[in-house]
Amino acid sequence: MANNYQLLIKHLLQTPIAQASRKQIVYRGELRFTYPEFVARVHRLAGALTALGAKPGMRIAVADWDSHRYLEAYFAVPMLGCVLMMVNIRLSPAQIAYTLDHSDAEILLLNKDFFPACRNIRDQLPNIRQVVCLADDQAPEDGGYGDKYAGDYEMLLAAAPPAYDFPDFDENTTATSFYTTGTTGDPKGVYFSHRQLVLHTLTLLSTIAMGGIHGRVSREDVYMPLTPLFHVHGWGFPYLATMMGMQQVYIGRFQPALALNLIAAEGVTTSHCVPTILHMLLGAPEAAHVDLRKWRVVVGGSAMPAALCRAALARGIDVHSGYGMSESCPIMTISQITAEMLAEDSSPEREVEIRCAAGQPGALIELALADEAMNFLPHDGKTVGEVVARGPCLTAGYVKNEPASAALWRGGWMHTGDLGSIDRFGLLHVLDRRKDVIKSGGEWISSLALEDVILRDARVSECAVVAVYDYMWGERPAAIVVRKPDATLTEEDVKSLIRARVELGELSRYAIPDHVFFAEALEKTSVGKLDKKKLRVIYGAAESA
Repeated sequence: MANNYQLLIKHLLQTPIAQASRKQIVYRGELRFTYPEFVARVHRLAGALTALGAKPGMRIAVADWDSHRYLEAYFAVPMLGCVLMMVNIRLSPAQIAYTLDHSDAEILLLNKDFFPACRNIRDQLPNIRQVVCLADDQAPEDGGYGDKYAGDYEMLLAAAPPAYDFPDFDENTTATSFYTTGTTGDPKGVYFSHRQLVLHTLTLLSTIAMGGIHGRVSREDVYMPLTPLFHVHGWGFPYLATMMGMQQVYIGRFQPALALNLIAAEGVTTSHCVPTILHMLLGAPEAAHVDLRKWRVVVGGSAMPAALCRAALARGIDVHSGYGMSESCPIMTISQITAEMLAEDSSPEREVEIRCAAGQPGALIELALADEAMNFLPHDGKTVGEVVARGPCLTAGYVKNEPASAALWRGGWMHTGDLGSIDRFGLLHVLDRRKDVIKSGGEWISSLALEDVILRDARVSECAVVAVYDYMWGERPAAIVVRKPDATLTEEDVKSLIRARVELGELSRYAIPDHVFFAEALEKTSVGKLDKKKLRVIYGAAESA
């Protein structure tokens, strides 16, 4: 009888072992594990968790910085038939308590750094039965968890056998779960099966392999994630890098100087991050002494400003955009330059435009534009609609939230909440989040377009544009600007930047902001995106005052 081969996460480990990868998993430049050692640690972790009572279907939560330990949990937990719940460590303690309790997690792998904060919410976690300490140095005696404290991660691994017989099971078994950082209400849990994660890995690999002029990744690359591993499976790249047997570098807690040092010392060639992180790295003093010409970076999470793209290209970085969301596992599109795209215009500005676009759909991904009645709209590069998607890797819905799940999949397509257009090359251009676009007197104004214009000025470090209430027009744009050190920039200077684009016919006259605020820093979400909800509250209130 033919084997009924199921797509399981454990099968991603077969390739690097079968092909005898000689590469390593590196942590902060201090610890190094070969692939056979890494696999043995995955097996030991499975044995240790089983000894703690782990059973198929159990939720096991991880709260850690980006580390080899997290990568081990990426495999060991779902390979047991358990569900890996990735804790967003940047949420408030109350939100962390909510997500842990809502997920029904019973075992918590907890970094020593988070013990104090979690002790304050332990009474809100009745389902947690065991707490395991993750520490780079000596673990505490019990960390304040008493009989729930299972001990130190490394000691538990050392006591477990180096081989574990991982079972086969249905590929549709839930493998992972995590919580979105929504701007309204409690965080919403999404979940993914083994089948979806294996297909996402293959989709990501085949999509990257389509790159011809730039952006391709091979097993010879050195990978270092700069987005947290709790954020949408580290964008799927850790599974990809492991399957390919690549050299992998994990930074622990993000520090710009350490990241730049590891790029130089370990020869890192491929990473991914949100725009804020790339901005921090390029602006760090240490960046002046690091050769970045072999570095390839996928920027996502929010739109990459053209000014940031130009700054990265000036340093020789192969930077381009990816697009997705928590609900999509996440990668849905990647921007890749083709000869056809440059046939009519090969200028540097055209290249920047392509690199900053959300990109073309990945393998097996269907994208469309729809109006509110779910009528599909043309892909002519001009017509704007909500971006909707279908594909094998998209979440089936939200944990314990049927109404939100139904809204997400209204009409049989997943609704992103983003407004965009698709051009004749299949490139998706995201205009704005539906909730962030500004409607002033019937005119739609893209906050992203205004931010791009302002960020082109050399005196501007960061910028956000949000809607503020206006009695006559409904909404008007307000710009919040962070000036570079010692730069002189006035409100009239900022308005003049927009006015110049209006005179060229690139922007509507309604786009000139009524208000310009200057700030020391901009509010960010837990994953480093601009928090426009908070900015609207702060500066809308400031304008009202």
